[in-house]
Amino acid sequence: MNIIFFSPHFPQNSTYFCINLKNSGANVLGIGDTPYDALSDKLKEALTDYIQIRNMEDYDEVLKSVGYFTHKFGKIDRFESLNDHWLELEAKIRTDFNIYGTKLDSVYDVIHKSKMKKFFEKCDVTMIRSIKDINYTKSVNFIKTVGYPIVIKPDLGAGASMTSKINNDQELNQFFEHKPGEVNFIAEEFIEGNVLTYDGLIDRDGVVQLAATHLFDQSIMKVVNTNDHLHYYCLKEVPTKIKLAGQSILRAFDIKERFFHIELFESKKNGKLYALEVNMRPPGAWMPDAINFTYDCDVYKEWANMVVHNHVNTTKEGKYFTAYASRKDHKHYVHSHEDILSIFSPYLVNHNRIEDVFSQAMGNYAFQFRADTLEKVQSIVSYVQEEMRN
Repeated sequence: MNIIFFSPHFPQNSTYFCINLKNSGANVLGIGDTPYDALSDKLKEALTDYIQIRNMEDYDEVLKSVGYFTHKFGKIDRFESLNDHWLELEAKIRTDFNIYGTKLDSVYDVIHKSKMKKFFEKCDVTMIRSIKDINYTKSVNFIKTVGYPIVIKPDLGAGASMTSKINNDQELNQFFEHKPGEVNFIAEEFIEGNVLTYDGLIDRDGVVQLAATHLFDQSIMKVVNTNDHLHYYCLKEVPTKIKLAGQSILRAFDIKERFFHIELFESKKNGKLYALEVNMRPPGAWMPDAINFTYDCDVYKEWANMVVHNHVNTTKEGKYFTAYASRKDHKHYVHSHEDILSIFSPYLVNHNRIEDVFSQAMGNYAFQFRADTLEKVQSIVSYVQEEMRN
């Protein structure tokens, strides 16, 4: 197979996907804006060929690069980046070169939150009430129906960037006074609850081959807006209601041969699940590594095997609970970095500094721990993130 990996150097774990594509027998062809000599030795070894372009956003440059690779190597079988930012560009390239995968006729259904709603209607999951293309009048009328607070977020975009919780009329007025004119927003009723994910691999026959669940018991919106530290947990087992809801959503969106990352709210009030959003990419924030540590597997390898051979060979049984705990440079913590490494070394599986571009949500430095019980990793997270009192 001839597989073009767009932006193979960034984010960092893209290198692991490229290495495993090569190991699975594919020709891996890279397109990026970094000079070839600046790529890591491991990535160079994984790439059959590489083209540096000046501007990743310039579609003509990308188009010409794919054309060159087609002339040199023959038909391109896949074009991937595994990154939300490039989903539309991927779809355009696949459409223009008739490459397998999501094309322009369906990509907007999975990148616009408002368009996801019509697919959620087909699923056995409750939808969060919402309105799209908001203005002040529409928002006021919506609030009359659902009451305060509401959440306002961009219709297009990943993460919690530009997402706000609106608690009263004053905050609503402030939002519209400063609202970016070029961004379309949606408004949703606010649900008090935890985020539970359904993450994994689904093969080209539509069969889920690997699934995991991450628990976020803090608000990502609040983490981003208040510059707080982040933590989350990869659970040893996928709760039954998450599995049923997640597979229903996968069927509705007709997702195949992809990583998937589905986000659901579990209401603290009544335990009901609400569909939040679906992403056709690996989960972010070190979550692929958390799955590896929880299941003792290699999702980078299994994704590559799925793409090249339509085969995944990994255990379906989780062995551990894995926790992610980050720290922020501006915060003052009770316990030192050295204390953490010394005391929790039997549980520590990964630690490193976070790339600056991701630090607002993910923290400046992060640790991953695994243990047999959720209570144990929760206690470690509390230790890592305990702040000094003023």
